[in-house]
Amino acid sequence: MAAKDHRTGARHEAETSAIEHLWPHSNDLEWDEYTERGLRVFVSGQGSTLTDVQGRSYLDGLAGLFLVNVGHGRAEIGAAMAEQAGRLAYTASSNSTNPATVALAETIASITPGDLDRVFFCSGGSEAVETALKIAKQAQVLRGYPKRYKVICRRGSYHGQTFGAMSLTSSAKEQYFGPFMAGVSKVPSPNRYRNDFGLEGEAGDLMCARYVEQEILAQGPEHVAAVIGEPISAANGTHLPSPAYWQEVRRICDRHGVLLIMDEVITGYGRTGAMFAAEHYGVVPDIMTMAKGLSSGYAPIGAVAVRPQVFEPFTKHGNAINHLLTFGGHAVAAAAASKNIEIIQRENLVERSAEMGRYLLKLADDLRHHPTVGDVRGGRGLLCAIDLVRSKETKEAWGTEHPFIKGLALRTQEQGLITRVWDVLHLAPPLVITEPEVEHAIEIVDSCLTEMEHEFAEAIS
Repeated sequence: MAAKDHRTGARHEAETSAIEHLWPHSNDLEWDEYTERGLRVFVSGQGSTLTDVQGRSYLDGLAGLFLVNVGHGRAEIGAAMAEQAGRLAYTASSNSTNPATVALAETIASITPGDLDRVFFCSGGSEAVETALKIAKQAQVLRGYPKRYKVICRRGSYHGQTFGAMSLTSSAKEQYFGPFMAGVSKVPSPNRYRNDFGLEGEAGDLMCARYVEQEILAQGPEHVAAVIGEPISAANGTHLPSPAYWQEVRRICDRHGVLLIMDEVITGYGRTGAMFAAEHYGVVPDIMTMAKGLSSGYAPIGAVAVRPQVFEPFTKHGNAINHLLTFGGHAVAAAAASKNIEIIQRENLVERSAEMGRYLLKLADDLRHHPTVGDVRGGRGLLCAIDLVRSKETKEAWGTEHPFIKGLALRTQEQGLITRVWDVLHLAPPLVITEPEVEHAIEIVDSCLTEMEHEFAEAIS
C-alpha cells in the first residue's frame, strides 16, 4: 500500500525542471500552489500502480484520464511499436497508407456495433469530434441538404478542447475563446439525481429525449445536421440513462433526417463493461468517435467510424472529404492500438470490467452513510461517480473551488489514490484492477471523507 505523502524533503531534479519549463494542461492549482507543490513526475507504472521520481507508489484510480484500460507497463505494446517504427513509422495520410493502419481499420470495423465499417483516423479524442462534425456537415450537403449545419448537444457534456469540440463542451470558457462555433444549441441531459423536470427514473430520461426533438423543430429540421452525445457522460457525473432514452433519440434523428453521433472517446474499449457503450442501449449511431482506450494511452490515436449511408455520398462524383490530418493513421500508433485491442480480447477485459465495476459500485455504495455523499452511481463497468454535497436534503453541491473539495482532492492523493475530485469524485481505474486494489481505493476515499467532514462539520447540513 502507498505511504502517506506530505511532499516533504528535497525536490527531485525532474520536479524542479517541470516547474521551471513545463506548461501543464488545465492545472487545478493556483500558480503559487503549483510552484509550491509542483507536478507529480511519474517514472514507471505496472497494472493499476504508478511510481513517481521520489519512489512513492499510487493507485491510479482514474486510469490516467479514463484511458489506460489495459493497465500500465505493457511491454508487448512497446515492442509492437518499436518493431513497426523500425520497419516503417510514417506514411502520408492522403493517397497512401500502410499495413498496420489497414489492419487496425479492419479490426475496428469488425468490433464496432452494427454496420459502422468505415474508419477515419486522427490523433486523439478532440480531433475525432472535430472530424465527426465535419463528416456530418459535409455528408448532409452531399445528400442534398446544404442548409443543414447546426448541431445539438447536451448540457454538462464534454467533447474536447479543440475549437469545434469546445463549442459543444459545457465547461468551456467562452470569455477566453468566444464566440464559439455558430449553430450549436444545448438540451438537457439525463440526470436521475437532479432531474431538470422533477421526474423520476425513465420518465425523466424520456423527457430529455423529447427535448432533443423540440430543439430540432425549433431550429428547423432543414437546418440541423447532427445530434451528439456521450452514451454515458463521465463529465456530467456518470448518469446512466435507460435504453429507452437512446432508442427514442435514435427514432427522433431518423424521423427528421438528422445524423446521430455517439462520442465513445471515454466509454469505448471496455470501459463500461461492453466493447462500446452503445451496445448497452441497442442503438447504432450514424457516426461514432473513439480514442483513449483505443490504444490505452500507449500512443496518441483517435478514430471516427461511420455507417455506409454516411460514407457513400463521399464516393460519388469525386466528393472527397474536405479534411486532412498529418498524423491520421500513423503506423506506430496503429500498431499500438492493434496490440492493445488484442490484449483486451485475449484477457477478456470487457467482461472483467463489468465484473469489477459491479464490485466497485457495491463497495462505493457503502459510502452513502457519509453526510457529504449525496449519491453513488455506476455499475456499467469501471465508471463510478460519488456525488459530493453540503446537504443531502437540498442536494446542494460544494462547488469545485470550495476548500472542502480542494482539500479532499489533496488528501486522497496524499493517501496514495490518483482520482478526480470536483462536485463528483470519479473512480475509473484500469480494467486490470484487482479486488484488493478496489477495496484499498474505497478505504482511502472513506478515510479522507471522514477527515474532511470533521474539518468542515459546521458547513455540512
